[in-house]
Amino acid sequence: MDEETTNQINKPKINFSVLVPKVIFVILVFIFGIWVGQNVALPFGKQRAPIFRVLNQGAPREIQTDFAPFWDVWGRITADYLERAKLDPQKLLYGAISGMVRAVGDPYTVFLSPEENQEFELSLSGIYEGVGIELDLRDSKLVVVAPIEGSPAAKAGVWAGDTILEIDGTDASTLTIQEAVQKIRGKAGTSVKLKLARGGQVSDLTITRAKITIKSVEFADLGGGVAQVKIIRFGGDEATFKEWDEAVNKIVAGGFKKLILDLRNNPGGRLDYATAVASDFAEKGTTLMWEEDASGKKIPSASAKEPRLKDLKVVVLINKGSASASEIVAGALRDDRGVKIVGETSFGKGTIQRVDDLAGGAGLHITFAKWLTPSGFWVNKVGLKPDVEVKPTEDDIKNKRDPQLEKAKELLK
Repeated sequence: MDEETTNQINKPKINFSVLVPKVIFVILVFIFGIWVGQNVALPFGKQRAPIFRVLNQGAPREIQTDFAPFWDVWGRITADYLERAKLDPQKLLYGAISGMVRAVGDPYTVFLSPEENQEFELSLSGIYEGVGIELDLRDSKLVVVAPIEGSPAAKAGVWAGDTILEIDGTDASTLTIQEAVQKIRGKAGTSVKLKLARGGQVSDLTITRAKITIKSVEFADLGGGVAQVKIIRFGGDEATFKEWDEAVNKIVAGGFKKLILDLRNNPGGRLDYATAVASDFAEKGTTLMWEEDASGKKIPSASAKEPRLKDLKVVVLINKGSASASEIVAGALRDDRGVKIVGETSFGKGTIQRVDDLAGGAGLHITFAKWLTPSGFWVNKVGLKPDVEVKPTEDDIKNKRDPQLEKAKELLK
């Protein structure tokens, strides 16, 4: 007798008089749960919702949550708060979501209100109003990843690695990255006061905001068959691809045999743009990076096109303002082709975020994986160490000398 037949024979008799009421109850609870989830603008009053437990079967471990305290506080606030008429249920909900996401403890996993999400989308286009700095959290401190070249921040003397202590008198340690960005950005012509720390010294800067337009790629002929391509960002629009293609065409048409790929103060951007750039230096099918998920499963990201620059002699420039996508490119070229890296240890951002659009125009950025160099190295919080370390002095910066670029030229001779 096969297994299916045995199972059918051994089935117990069903008491429908007991089962039907239970099924109806479960269905009602299920429908109520859907209704609560779909009605974002929750009603005011002393709501005492049933206690539910959320079970996430897709997570590496089961996550159970008792929502009773949330409903208790919601009911007390919306029923007992003195100026109840001024309460905005949407803001209360967004505040609750923001608090939940912040409690994850990852500066890159963030919830964006519709207004914040719109600003984020605008910044990806490379045009916005502000002072021109990329920010990050490192050891609970707000730090400058990189000032954008030619921006008001760069002209005012902000350096990569500076710690921001205060923004217009507000303690920066109390802010998320997104909150800090919102306080620093503003209308062109207005100003913002920053208190910065660098090497034990504290300084105050007042910076006038301006309209920031960021190019993605810049090309320069350094003479002697040497080209310099500076990738400023791996932006969220097609400009990066277009400008990179233009630079590659100049290299090929000009017969250049040597290239300095300048990734200094490049805070990163889209992962697919980074792998597209790296693909121009590696044979088709070459692993450019690994993506590792929460279960430890590793997925290779390989070059999918014929390289246009595989025969060039290359040196890569990085500094502590080089992060994320720029580290992916530098790591891929060193691991695959043995390309020399010159400069300073990079920032060290080794995680990947997914950007989800939510109802009502809100957004969620969630860290879902880490990335590794082709050799399996995780740069997170340690960065890529250069093969040849060159640190510009304050005197170099003041007199506009570039010892890192000079060392790269020397290595290409």
